[in-house]
Amino acid sequence: MSPERKLRVLLGKPGLDGHDRGIKIIARGFRDAGFEVIYTGLHQNPEQIVNAAIQEDADLVGLSCLSGAHLYLFGEVVKQLRERGAGDVTVIVGGIIPAEDVPALKAAGIKEVFFPGTPIQTMVDWVKNNVKPL
Repeated sequence: MSPERKLRVLLGKPGLDGHDRGIKIIARGFRDAGFEVIYTGLHQNPEQIVNAAIQEDADLVGLSCLSGAHLYLFGEVVKQLRERGAGDVTVIVGGIIPAEDVPALKAAGIKEVFFPGTPIQTMVDWVKNNVKPL
C-alpha cells in the first residue's frame, strides 16, 4: 500500500434524522484537509453504512445523529463492522449527544465523540493523529 494514499473517510447519517448541514460542513472540511470523503446521505440504517464502509474500504467512519437514537444506531454500526471483519475501522461520532452517554458510546467501541460547535480543525487534527490508512 502506498504511504501517500489518502485517508478514506465515510460519513453517514443513520436513522430518521433529516438534518445534514453539519455533516456536509464536516465533509467539506475533511476533503479540504486532504481526506477522501464518501458521504452516504440521509436516512441510512446501520447495515447500509457498514456495507458502504466495507465496499469503499474506509479507514474511518464518521456518524452524525441529532434524533436521540445515537446509543443504538452508533453501537449497531460498530457491532456490524466487527461481525463483518472490519472491526479495525475507526468510528467517530457527533451530534446532539448528552455528555452522560459518552462512556457508553466509548464502551461500545466509538473512538471519539465530537459535540456541536467543535471546530473542524479540532476534528481534522484528531483524525490525523489517531487514524492511519488500513
